[in-house]
Amino acid sequence: MATTVTERRLLVGGEWIETGEWLDVRSPYSGEVVGRVAKAGAAETRSAIDAAEQAMREPLPAHKRAEILVRVAGALGRRHEEAARTISDEAGKPIKAARVEVSRAMSTFTFAAVEARKLAGEIVPMDASQAGEGKLAFTFRVPRGVVGAISPFNFPLNLVAHKLAPALAAGCAVVLKPAGQTPLSALLLAELETDAGLPPGWLNVLVGPSSEIGDVLVEDERVRAITFTGSGAVGWKLAERAPRKKVNLELGNATPVIVADGADLDEAAAKLAANAFSFAGQSCISVQRIYVARSAYDGFLDRFVPKVEALKLGDPADDETDVGPVIDEDARERILEWIEEARSGGAEILTGGDLEGELIRPTVIANAQPELKVSCEEVFGPVCTVTACDSLGEAIALANGTRYGLQAGIFTPDLATALEAARQLEFGGVTVNEAPTFRADQMPYGGVKDSGNTREGPRYAVHELTEERLVVLDLP
Repeated sequence: MATTVTERRLLVGGEWIETGEWLDVRSPYSGEVVGRVAKAGAAETRSAIDAAEQAMREPLPAHKRAEILVRVAGALGRRHEEAARTISDEAGKPIKAARVEVSRAMSTFTFAAVEARKLAGEIVPMDASQAGEGKLAFTFRVPRGVVGAISPFNFPLNLVAHKLAPALAAGCAVVLKPAGQTPLSALLLAELETDAGLPPGWLNVLVGPSSEIGDVLVEDERVRAITFTGSGAVGWKLAERAPRKKVNLELGNATPVIVADGADLDEAAAKLAANAFSFAGQSCISVQRIYVARSAYDGFLDRFVPKVEALKLGDPADDETDVGPVIDEDARERILEWIEEARSGGAEILTGGDLEGELIRPTVIANAQPELKVSCEEVFGPVCTVTACDSLGEAIALANGTRYGLQAGIFTPDLATALEAARQLEFGGVTVNEAPTFRADQMPYGGVKDSGNTREGPRYAVHELTEERLVVLDLP
Protein backbone atom coordinates (compact mmCIF):
# COMPACT_ATOMS: atom_id res chain seq x y z
CA MET A 1 0.00 0.00 0.00
CA ALA A 2 1.32 3.45 -0.84
CA THR A 3 2.40 5.51 2.16
CA THR A 4 3.17 8.84 0.53
CA VAL A 5 1.17 11.52 2.33
CA THR A 6 -0.47 14.10 0.07
CA GLU A 7 -1.22 17.52 1.54
CA ARG A 8 -4.00 19.55 -0.04
CA ARG A 9 -5.32 23.03 0.61
CA LEU A 10 -8.83 24.17 -0.23
CA LEU A 11 -9.86 26.08 -3.35
CA VAL A 12 -11.85 29.27 -2.73
CA GLY A 13 -12.11 32.11 -5.22
CA GLY A 14 -9.18 30.84 -7.26
CA GLU A 15 -6.87 30.69 -4.24
CA TRP A 16 -5.53 27.60 -2.49
CA ILE A 17 -6.08 28.35 1.17
CA GLU A 18 -5.16 26.95 4.58
CA THR A 19 -7.43 27.35 7.60
CA GLY A 20 -5.13 26.46 10.49
CA GLU A 21 -6.82 23.08 10.95
CA TRP A 22 -6.18 19.86 9.09
CA LEU A 23 -8.08 16.62 8.54
CA ASP A 24 -6.29 13.30 8.08
CA VAL A 25 -7.31 11.02 5.22
CA ARG A 26 -6.68 7.36 6.08
CA SER A 27 -6.46 4.27 3.94
CA PRO A 28 -9.47 2.01 4.60
CA TYR A 29 -7.13 -0.94 4.03
CA SER A 30 -4.09 -0.17 6.18
CA GLY A 31 -5.33 2.67 8.38
CA GLU A 32 -2.28 4.70 7.38
CA VAL A 33 -2.57 8.42 6.77
CA VAL A 34 -2.42 8.97 2.99
CA GLY A 35 -3.31 12.66 2.97
CA ARG A 36 -3.99 15.81 4.94
CA VAL A 37 -6.62 18.33 3.90
CA ALA A 38 -7.32 21.81 5.22
CA LYS A 39 -10.55 21.87 7.22
CA ALA A 40 -13.30 24.29 6.21
CA GLY A 41 -16.33 25.53 8.12
CA ALA A 42 -19.18 28.00 7.79
CA ALA A 43 -16.94 31.04 7.22
CA GLU A 44 -15.09 29.43 4.32
CA THR A 45 -18.41 28.27 2.85
CA ARG A 46 -19.77 31.81 2.84
CA SER A 47 -16.56 33.02 1.19
CA ALA A 48 -16.90 30.32 -1.45
CA ILE A 49 -20.48 31.36 -2.21
CA ASP A 50 -19.32 34.98 -2.45
CA ALA A 51 -16.68 33.92 -4.98
CA ALA A 52 -19.14 31.81 -7.00
CA GLU A 53 -21.68 34.64 -7.12
CA GLN A 54 -18.98 37.07 -8.25
CA ALA A 55 -17.77 34.67 -10.95
CA MET A 56 -21.23 34.36 -12.48
CA ARG A 57 -21.44 38.12 -12.98
CA GLU A 58 -19.09 37.57 -15.94
CA PRO A 59 -20.63 34.58 -17.75
CA LEU A 60 -18.37 32.21 -19.65
CA PRO A 61 -19.48 31.71 -23.26
CA ALA A 62 -20.39 28.16 -24.21
CA HIS A 63 -17.35 27.60 -26.40
CA LYS A 64 -15.00 28.53 -23.55
CA ARG A 65 -16.83 26.26 -21.12
CA ALA A 66 -16.55 23.42 -23.61
CA GLU A 67 -12.86 24.04 -24.24
CA ILE A 68 -12.10 23.96 -20.51
CA LEU A 69 -14.01 20.72 -20.04
CA VAL A 70 -12.16 19.09 -22.94
CA ARG A 71 -8.83 20.20 -21.47
CA VAL A 72 -9.75 18.64 -18.13
CA ALA A 73 -10.52 15.32 -19.85
CA GLY A 74 -7.11 15.49 -21.56
CA ALA A 75 -5.34 16.28 -18.29
CA LEU A 76 -7.00 13.29 -16.64
CA GLY A 77 -5.67 11.15 -19.47
CA ARG A 78 -2.14 12.42 -18.91
CA ARG A 79 -2.36 11.87 -15.15
CA HIS A 80 -4.44 8.72 -15.36
CA GLU A 81 -2.31 6.52 -13.10
CA GLU A 82 -1.84 9.24 -10.50
CA ALA A 83 -5.60 9.77 -10.31
CA ALA A 84 -6.24 6.02 -10.07
CA ARG A 85 -3.68 5.63 -7.26
CA THR A 86 -5.31 8.52 -5.41
CA ILE A 87 -8.71 6.84 -5.62
CA SER A 88 -7.27 3.50 -4.51
CA ASP A 89 -5.33 4.99 -1.59
CA GLU A 90 -8.15 7.04 -0.08
CA ALA A 91 -11.18 4.87 -0.91
CA GLY A 92 -9.62 1.40 -0.72
CA LYS A 93 -10.90 0.71 -4.23
CA PRO A 94 -9.00 -2.03 -6.11
CA ILE A 95 -6.60 -0.33 -8.47
CA LYS A 96 -8.02 -1.97 -11.60
CA ALA A 97 -11.47 -0.59 -10.70
CA ALA A 98 -9.93 2.80 -9.91
CA ARG A 99 -8.42 2.94 -13.39
CA VAL A 100 -11.83 2.31 -14.90
CA GLU A 101 -13.24 5.14 -12.80
CA VAL A 102 -10.66 7.58 -14.15
CA SER A 103 -11.50 6.62 -17.73
CA ARG A 104 -15.19 7.10 -16.99
CA ALA A 105 -14.51 10.55 -15.54
CA MET A 106 -12.77 11.47 -18.79
CA SER A 107 -15.95 10.46 -20.64
CA THR A 108 -18.09 12.48 -18.25
CA PHE A 109 -16.14 15.65 -19.00
CA THR A 110 -16.12 14.93 -22.73
CA PHE A 111 -19.89 14.45 -22.88
CA ALA A 112 -20.42 17.57 -20.78
CA ALA A 113 -18.33 19.58 -23.25
CA VAL A 114 -20.64 18.43 -26.05
CA GLU A 115 -23.68 19.57 -24.04
CA ALA A 116 -22.14 22.99 -23.41
CA ARG A 117 -21.86 23.56 -27.16
CA LYS A 118 -25.39 22.50 -28.03
CA LEU A 119 -27.33 23.98 -25.12
CA ALA A 120 -30.33 25.62 -26.77
CA GLY A 121 -34.06 26.20 -26.58
CA GLU A 122 -36.74 25.76 -29.22
CA ILE A 123 -39.10 27.61 -31.51
CA VAL A 124 -42.70 27.84 -30.25
CA PRO A 125 -45.32 27.49 -33.04
CA MET A 126 -47.28 30.62 -32.17
CA ASP A 127 -49.64 30.64 -35.13
CA ALA A 128 -51.00 27.28 -33.99
CA SER A 129 -53.59 29.37 -32.14
CA GLN A 130 -55.47 32.53 -33.14
CA ALA A 131 -53.94 34.42 -30.23
CA GLY A 132 -50.44 33.71 -31.55
CA GLU A 133 -50.90 35.11 -35.06
CA GLY A 134 -48.29 37.70 -35.88
CA LYS A 135 -45.95 36.54 -33.10
CA LEU A 136 -42.59 34.81 -33.14
CA ALA A 137 -41.62 33.00 -29.96
CA PHE A 138 -38.63 30.98 -28.87
CA THR A 139 -37.02 29.76 -25.69
CA PHE A 140 -33.45 29.62 -24.51
CA ARG A 141 -31.90 28.08 -21.43
CA VAL A 142 -30.19 30.07 -18.69
CA PRO A 143 -28.12 28.78 -15.75
CA ARG A 144 -30.03 28.40 -12.50
CA GLY A 145 -27.25 30.06 -10.52
CA VAL A 146 -24.72 28.95 -7.93
CA VAL A 147 -24.79 25.18 -7.39
CA GLY A 148 -24.00 23.50 -4.08
CA ALA A 149 -22.66 20.01 -4.86
CA ILE A 150 -22.28 17.23 -2.29
CA SER A 151 -20.63 13.97 -3.35
CA PRO A 152 -20.07 10.58 -1.63
CA PHE A 153 -16.98 8.49 -0.94
CA ASN A 154 -17.56 5.54 -3.24
CA PHE A 155 -16.69 7.15 -6.61
CA PRO A 156 -14.55 10.04 -5.38
CA LEU A 157 -13.51 11.14 -8.88
CA ASN A 158 -16.31 10.24 -11.29
CA LEU A 159 -19.24 11.23 -9.08
CA VAL A 160 -17.47 14.53 -8.46
CA ALA A 161 -17.13 14.80 -12.24
CA HIS A 162 -20.90 14.21 -12.55
CA LYS A 163 -21.43 17.18 -10.24
CA LEU A 164 -18.88 19.58 -11.72
CA ALA A 165 -18.88 18.94 -15.46
CA PRO A 166 -22.63 19.38 -16.12
CA ALA A 167 -22.85 22.40 -13.80
CA LEU A 168 -20.00 24.13 -15.62
CA ALA A 169 -21.45 23.12 -19.00
CA ALA A 170 -24.70 24.77 -17.91
CA GLY A 171 -22.86 27.96 -16.96
CA CYS A 172 -23.23 27.53 -13.19
CA ALA A 173 -20.47 28.18 -10.67
CA VAL A 174 -20.05 25.45 -8.06
CA VAL A 175 -19.33 25.12 -4.36
CA LEU A 176 -18.33 21.48 -3.90
CA LYS A 177 -18.24 19.48 -0.68
CA PRO A 178 -16.68 16.06 -1.34
CA ALA A 179 -16.91 13.24 1.19
CA GLY A 180 -14.59 13.73 4.15
CA GLN A 181 -13.22 10.20 3.79
CA THR A 182 -12.18 10.74 0.15
CA PRO A 183 -11.44 14.42 -0.63
CA LEU A 184 -8.07 13.97 -2.37
CA SER A 185 -9.49 12.95 -5.74
CA ALA A 186 -11.83 15.96 -5.78
CA LEU A 187 -8.99 18.34 -4.97
CA LEU A 188 -6.82 16.78 -7.67
CA LEU A 189 -9.68 17.35 -10.10
CA ALA A 190 -9.98 20.96 -8.91
CA GLU A 191 -6.28 21.43 -9.66
CA LEU A 192 -6.84 20.15 -13.20
CA GLU A 193 -9.81 22.51 -13.61
CA THR A 194 -7.76 25.57 -12.65
CA ASP A 195 -4.85 24.45 -14.83
CA ALA A 196 -7.34 24.11 -17.71
CA GLY A 197 -8.13 27.81 -17.48
CA LEU A 198 -11.27 27.88 -15.35
CA PRO A 199 -11.46 31.46 -13.99
CA PRO A 200 -11.44 32.11 -10.22
CA GLY A 201 -14.66 31.44 -8.35
CA TRP A 202 -16.23 29.07 -10.88
CA LEU A 203 -15.17 26.12 -8.75
CA ASN A 204 -14.70 26.16 -4.98
CA VAL A 205 -13.91 23.03 -2.97
CA LEU A 206 -14.46 22.70 0.77
CA VAL A 207 -13.79 19.77 3.10
CA GLY A 208 -15.19 19.74 6.61
CA PRO A 209 -18.21 19.01 8.80
CA SER A 210 -21.45 18.47 6.89
CA SER A 211 -23.35 20.29 9.62
CA GLU A 212 -21.38 23.49 9.02
CA ILE A 213 -20.86 23.43 5.25
CA GLY A 214 -24.22 21.89 4.41
CA ASP A 215 -26.16 24.29 6.63
CA VAL A 216 -24.73 27.30 4.80
CA LEU A 217 -25.43 25.78 1.37
CA VAL A 218 -29.04 25.13 2.39
CA GLU A 219 -29.66 28.47 4.06
CA ASP A 220 -27.90 30.89 1.68
CA GLU A 221 -30.44 32.08 -0.90
CA ARG A 222 -27.71 32.69 -3.46
CA VAL A 223 -27.28 28.91 -3.81
CA ARG A 224 -30.06 28.22 -6.28
CA ALA A 225 -29.55 24.48 -6.72
CA ILE A 226 -28.18 21.60 -4.67
CA THR A 227 -27.06 18.35 -6.25
CA PHE A 228 -26.57 15.53 -3.77
CA THR A 229 -25.51 11.90 -4.02
CA GLY A 230 -25.59 9.87 -0.83
CA SER A 231 -27.93 8.41 1.76
CA GLY A 232 -31.68 8.79 1.47
CA ALA A 233 -32.11 10.06 5.02
CA VAL A 234 -29.71 12.95 4.41
CA GLY A 235 -30.89 13.68 0.87
CA TRP A 236 -34.61 13.91 1.60
CA LYS A 237 -33.89 16.05 4.67
CA LEU A 238 -31.96 18.46 2.44
CA ALA A 239 -34.92 18.70 0.07
CA GLU A 240 -37.26 19.29 3.00
CA ARG A 241 -35.07 22.09 4.34
CA ALA A 242 -34.68 23.82 0.98
CA PRO A 243 -38.16 23.89 -0.59
CA ARG A 244 -37.37 26.91 -2.79
CA LYS A 245 -34.18 25.51 -4.25
CA LYS A 246 -33.81 22.98 -7.02
CA VAL A 247 -32.61 19.91 -5.09
CA ASN A 248 -31.44 17.00 -7.25
CA LEU A 249 -31.10 13.73 -5.34
CA GLU A 250 -29.36 10.55 -6.47
CA LEU A 251 -29.72 8.12 -3.57
CA GLY A 252 -29.49 4.44 -2.69
CA ASN A 253 -30.88 1.12 -3.85
CA ALA A 254 -31.25 -2.53 -2.87
CA THR A 255 -30.49 -3.68 -6.39
CA PRO A 256 -32.46 -6.70 -7.66
CA VAL A 257 -31.81 -9.02 -10.60
CA ILE A 258 -34.14 -11.63 -12.02
CA VAL A 259 -32.72 -14.77 -13.66
CA ALA A 260 -35.69 -16.07 -15.66
CA ASP A 261 -36.42 -19.47 -17.19
CA GLY A 262 -34.13 -20.15 -20.13
CA ALA A 263 -31.51 -17.56 -19.14
CA ASP A 264 -27.87 -18.22 -20.00
CA LEU A 265 -26.74 -19.28 -16.52
CA ASP A 266 -23.03 -19.10 -17.30
CA GLU A 267 -23.37 -15.50 -18.48
CA ALA A 268 -25.61 -14.53 -15.59
CA ALA A 269 -23.35 -16.12 -12.96
CA ALA A 270 -20.21 -14.49 -14.36
CA LYS A 271 -21.68 -11.00 -14.62
CA LEU A 272 -23.47 -11.11 -11.28
CA ALA A 273 -20.50 -12.48 -9.33
CA ALA A 274 -18.34 -9.63 -10.57
CA ASN A 275 -20.96 -6.94 -10.04
CA ALA A 276 -22.19 -8.00 -6.61
CA PHE A 277 -18.73 -7.62 -5.10
CA SER A 278 -16.81 -5.03 -7.11
CA PHE A 279 -15.46 -2.37 -4.71
CA ALA A 280 -16.77 -4.57 -1.86
CA GLY A 281 -20.35 -3.88 -2.93
CA GLN A 282 -20.06 -0.16 -2.17
CA SER A 283 -22.06 1.07 -5.13
CA CYS A 284 -25.70 2.07 -5.02
CA ILE A 285 -26.30 -0.27 -7.97
CA SER A 286 -24.19 -3.15 -6.69
CA VAL A 287 -26.13 -6.41 -7.21
CA GLN A 288 -27.73 -7.23 -3.85
CA ARG A 289 -30.80 -9.44 -4.48
CA ILE A 290 -30.97 -12.21 -7.09
CA TYR A 291 -34.30 -13.90 -7.85
CA VAL A 292 -33.92 -17.11 -9.86
CA ALA A 293 -36.56 -19.23 -11.56
CA ARG A 294 -36.88 -22.38 -9.44
CA SER A 295 -36.06 -24.63 -12.38
CA ALA A 296 -32.73 -22.83 -12.80
CA TYR A 297 -31.93 -22.23 -9.14
CA ASP A 298 -29.55 -25.14 -8.45
CA GLY A 299 -27.79 -24.73 -11.78
CA PHE A 300 -27.30 -21.03 -11.16
CA LEU A 301 -25.85 -21.58 -7.67
CA ASP A 302 -23.53 -24.30 -9.00
CA ARG A 303 -22.04 -21.67 -11.33
CA PHE A 304 -22.37 -18.56 -9.17
CA VAL A 305 -20.89 -19.61 -5.83
CA PRO A 306 -17.56 -20.89 -7.25
CA LYS A 307 -17.14 -17.64 -9.18
CA VAL A 308 -17.70 -15.67 -5.98
CA GLU A 309 -15.21 -17.82 -4.11
CA ALA A 310 -12.65 -17.29 -6.88
CA LEU A 311 -12.63 -13.51 -6.36
CA LYS A 312 -9.34 -12.33 -4.87
CA LEU A 313 -9.64 -10.52 -1.56
CA GLY A 314 -6.76 -8.28 -0.50
CA ASP A 315 -4.71 -5.13 -0.85
CA PRO A 316 -6.44 -2.68 -3.23
CA ALA A 317 -3.03 -1.58 -4.54
CA ASP A 318 -2.47 -5.10 -5.93
CA ASP A 319 -3.38 -5.39 -9.61
CA GLU A 320 -4.91 -8.82 -8.97
CA THR A 321 -7.27 -7.77 -6.16
CA ASP A 322 -11.01 -7.95 -6.90
CA VAL A 323 -12.42 -7.13 -3.44
CA GLY A 324 -10.86 -4.77 -0.93
CA PRO A 325 -12.04 -3.19 2.33
CA VAL A 326 -15.25 -1.39 3.12
CA ILE A 327 -14.78 2.28 3.89
CA ASP A 328 -14.39 2.10 7.68
CA GLU A 329 -14.84 0.04 10.84
CA ASP A 330 -18.39 1.27 11.46
CA ALA A 331 -19.46 0.06 8.02
CA ARG A 332 -17.74 -3.28 8.57
CA GLU A 333 -19.45 -3.86 11.92
CA ARG A 334 -22.88 -2.91 10.55
CA ILE A 335 -22.56 -5.26 7.59
CA LEU A 336 -21.47 -8.15 9.82
CA GLU A 337 -24.45 -7.46 12.09
CA TRP A 338 -26.82 -7.64 9.11
CA ILE A 339 -25.26 -10.95 8.03
CA GLU A 340 -25.70 -12.33 11.54
CA GLU A 341 -29.32 -11.12 11.60
CA ALA A 342 -29.91 -13.08 8.39
CA ARG A 343 -28.25 -16.18 9.83
CA SER A 344 -30.32 -15.93 13.02
CA GLY A 345 -33.45 -15.38 10.92
CA GLY A 346 -33.11 -18.75 9.22
CA ALA A 347 -31.13 -17.77 6.12
CA GLU A 348 -28.28 -19.96 4.89
CA ILE A 349 -24.80 -18.52 4.36
CA LEU A 350 -23.55 -20.29 1.23
CA THR A 351 -20.13 -18.67 1.28
CA GLY A 352 -18.42 -15.88 3.20
CA GLY A 353 -20.18 -14.32 6.16
CA ASP A 354 -16.98 -13.73 8.12
CA LEU A 355 -13.66 -11.89 8.01
CA GLU A 356 -10.38 -12.64 6.31
CA GLY A 357 -8.10 -10.47 8.36
CA GLU A 358 -9.95 -7.15 8.48
CA LEU A 359 -11.81 -7.73 5.19
CA ILE A 360 -15.35 -9.10 4.81
CA ARG A 361 -15.34 -12.19 2.63
CA PRO A 362 -17.78 -11.99 -0.31
CA THR A 363 -21.00 -13.33 1.14
CA VAL A 364 -23.86 -15.16 -0.59
CA ILE A 365 -27.04 -15.76 1.42
CA ALA A 366 -29.86 -18.14 0.48
CA ASN A 367 -33.43 -18.23 1.80
CA ALA A 368 -33.34 -14.71 3.23
CA GLN A 369 -36.82 -13.61 4.20
CA PRO A 370 -38.09 -10.34 2.64
CA GLU A 371 -38.19 -8.51 5.99
CA LEU A 372 -34.48 -9.07 6.75
CA LYS A 373 -32.24 -6.03 6.29
CA VAL A 374 -30.16 -7.83 3.65
CA SER A 375 -33.37 -8.22 1.63
CA CYS A 376 -35.01 -4.82 1.96
CA GLU A 377 -32.36 -2.27 2.96
CA GLU A 378 -29.20 -1.19 1.15
CA VAL A 379 -26.30 -3.30 2.43
CA PHE A 380 -23.56 -1.27 0.71
CA GLY A 381 -21.14 -4.10 1.30
CA PRO A 382 -19.96 -7.42 -0.21
CA VAL A 383 -23.24 -9.26 0.36
CA CYS A 384 -25.96 -10.61 -1.94
CA THR A 385 -28.96 -12.86 -1.50
CA VAL A 386 -30.20 -15.57 -3.88
CA THR A 387 -33.86 -16.65 -3.78
CA ALA A 388 -35.83 -19.20 -5.82
CA CYS A 389 -39.11 -18.02 -7.37
CA ASP A 390 -42.01 -19.95 -8.88
CA SER A 391 -43.03 -17.34 -11.45
CA LEU A 392 -41.93 -14.14 -13.13
CA GLY A 393 -44.72 -12.32 -11.29
CA GLU A 394 -43.38 -13.47 -7.93
CA ALA A 395 -39.86 -12.38 -8.83
CA ILE A 396 -41.07 -8.94 -9.94
CA ALA A 397 -43.12 -8.52 -6.76
CA LEU A 398 -40.11 -9.39 -4.60
CA ALA A 399 -37.86 -7.08 -6.63
CA ASN A 400 -40.34 -4.23 -6.14
CA GLY A 401 -40.73 -5.01 -2.45
CA THR A 402 -38.45 -2.27 -1.12
CA ARG A 403 -38.66 1.48 -0.79
CA TYR A 404 -35.89 1.82 -3.39
CA GLY A 405 -36.11 2.13 -7.17
CA LEU A 406 -32.80 3.01 -8.84
CA GLN A 407 -31.88 0.16 -11.22
CA ALA A 408 -32.90 -3.47 -11.68
CA GLY A 409 -31.99 -6.19 -14.16
CA ILE A 410 -33.27 -9.33 -15.80
CA PHE A 411 -31.53 -12.19 -17.61
CA THR A 412 -33.80 -13.82 -20.19
CA PRO A 413 -33.63 -14.99 -23.82
CA ASP A 414 -37.22 -13.89 -24.42
CA LEU A 415 -37.96 -10.35 -25.60
CA ALA A 416 -41.56 -10.43 -24.37
CA THR A 417 -40.36 -11.40 -20.88
CA ALA A 418 -37.78 -8.62 -20.91
CA LEU A 419 -40.36 -6.01 -21.94
CA GLU A 420 -42.86 -7.26 -19.36
CA ALA A 421 -40.23 -6.89 -16.64
CA ALA A 422 -39.27 -3.43 -17.92
CA ARG A 423 -42.91 -2.34 -17.66
CA GLN A 424 -43.51 -3.76 -14.20
CA LEU A 425 -40.23 -3.18 -12.37
CA GLU A 426 -40.54 0.08 -10.41
CA PHE A 427 -37.05 1.38 -11.07
CA GLY A 428 -35.48 4.26 -12.96
CA GLY A 429 -33.58 1.86 -15.20
CA VAL A 430 -33.81 -1.82 -16.19
CA THR A 431 -30.96 -3.73 -17.80
CA VAL A 432 -31.52 -6.86 -19.91
CA ASN A 433 -28.89 -9.62 -19.95
CA GLU A 434 -26.56 -7.24 -18.15
CA ALA A 435 -25.96 -6.63 -14.45
CA PRO A 436 -27.83 -3.54 -13.24
CA THR A 437 -24.50 -2.30 -11.92
CA PHE A 438 -23.87 -1.23 -15.51
CA ARG A 439 -23.73 2.50 -16.10
CA ALA A 440 -22.50 4.38 -19.16
CA ASP A 441 -21.92 7.99 -18.19
CA GLN A 442 -23.99 9.52 -20.99
CA MET A 443 -27.20 7.66 -20.15
CA PRO A 444 -30.05 9.03 -18.01
CA TYR A 445 -29.29 7.61 -14.59
CA GLY A 446 -31.51 8.02 -11.56
CA GLY A 447 -34.29 6.49 -9.57
CA VAL A 448 -37.83 6.63 -8.30
CA LYS A 449 -39.39 6.15 -4.86
CA ASP A 450 -36.72 6.62 -2.16
CA SER A 451 -33.90 6.38 -4.69
CA GLY A 452 -34.12 9.99 -5.82
CA ASN A 453 -35.80 12.57 -7.98
CA THR A 454 -33.40 13.37 -10.80
CA ARG A 455 -31.53 11.99 -13.79
CA GLU A 456 -27.78 12.27 -14.13
CA GLY A 457 -25.68 11.97 -17.24
CA PRO A 458 -24.38 15.26 -18.68
CA ARG A 459 -27.26 15.94 -21.07
CA TYR A 460 -29.89 15.38 -18.39
CA ALA A 461 -28.04 17.09 -15.57
CA VAL A 462 -27.40 20.19 -17.72
CA HIS A 463 -31.14 20.40 -18.39
CA GLU A 464 -31.87 20.19 -14.64
CA LEU A 465 -29.35 22.93 -13.84
CA THR A 466 -30.76 25.39 -16.39
CA GLU A 467 -34.11 27.12 -16.67
CA GLU A 468 -36.17 27.80 -19.76
CA ARG A 469 -36.82 31.44 -20.67
CA LEU A 470 -39.46 32.45 -23.21
CA VAL A 471 -39.16 35.37 -25.65
CA VAL A 472 -42.21 36.55 -27.62
CA LEU A 473 -41.73 39.02 -30.50
CA ASP A 474 -44.52 40.98 -32.15
CA LEU A 475 -43.89 40.82 -35.89
CA PRO A 476 -44.47 43.94 -37.96
